Amino acid sequence: MIKKGIVLAGGTGSRLSPATKSTNKQLLPLYDKPLFFYPLSVLMLAGIKDILIITNPKEEKNFKKAVGDGSHLGIKIRYLEQKKPKGIPEAFKIGKKFISNDNVALILGDNFFYGQRLSDTLVTAKNFLNGCAIFLKTVSKPENYGVAVLKKNKILKISEKPKKKISSEAITGLYFFDKEVVKFSQKLKPSKRKETEIIDLINLYKKKGKLNFNKIGRGAVWSDVGKIEDFTNISNFVYSIEKVQGIKIACLDEISYKNHWINKKQIRKNIKFYGKCPYSEYLKKIIN
Repeated sequence: MIKKGIVLAGGTGSRLSPATKSTNKQLLPLYDKPLFFYPLSVLMLAGIKDILIITNPKEEKNFKKAVGDGSHLGIKIRYLEQKKPKGIPEAFKIGKKFISNDNVALILGDNFFYGQRLSDTLVTAKNFLNGCAIFLKTVSKPENYGVAVLKKNKILKISEKPKKKISSEAITGLYFFDKEVVKFSQKLKPSKRKETEIIDLINLYKKKGKLNFNKIGRGAVWSDVGKIEDFTNISNFVYSIEKVQGIKIACLDEISYKNHWINKKQIRKNIKFYGKCPYSEYLKKIIN
């Protein structure tokens, strides 16, 4: 079982410059919420309440302004700094004390997930973890991602951005690892990019026969929000879903309330914190 989760929200967001000259990419608004609310909500939907946010040294205070220590959501949020981007597996070295001797989930701070039964998929994977579990999504341009080659419900091969199409199953930015992940991540050597690679870490688990996968179904949406057009496209998607269905995507307060982590009294306090806005109006509806 996994009780701890990491949101990796470091980096400079250079592809989004000049928008990121004054703030971290994960703090930019994706429709009506900071981008990092969306991956944070995924961990919460999986029932994870003990969370570490890794960010760059200049932005920790701004993340704290948004979610603080998580107590208003009935969860615990801690913060650590990543001084320089050295690859995704670096998160496990930075978070070594946080992870301790426990299993852990890692989600990239710029990843967007949405879909029916997503929560069920997450909880099932979390409760039956053995080794490493990755989450796959069928995509139209697999050359932009790390991919997994499948045969008879088994992973034959993992490859990073292959030039020739070998699979349409992209590896998303959500990973579940057992307690061995810190030890394995310390064995990795930097690639030509001078960073340790998540694909190499996943392959270590594969060699030991401890790599599992879960597929995110056709009705679900996943996106790596790395370009300006991604912010526009996903913001429009969120707006459309929320307007038509009358719901809020990645409403952290609602997730906590439905999980019985906070009560109506706390929701009312949170409404005062957010102030007069559509988000607060939505919170009023869920407790009335």
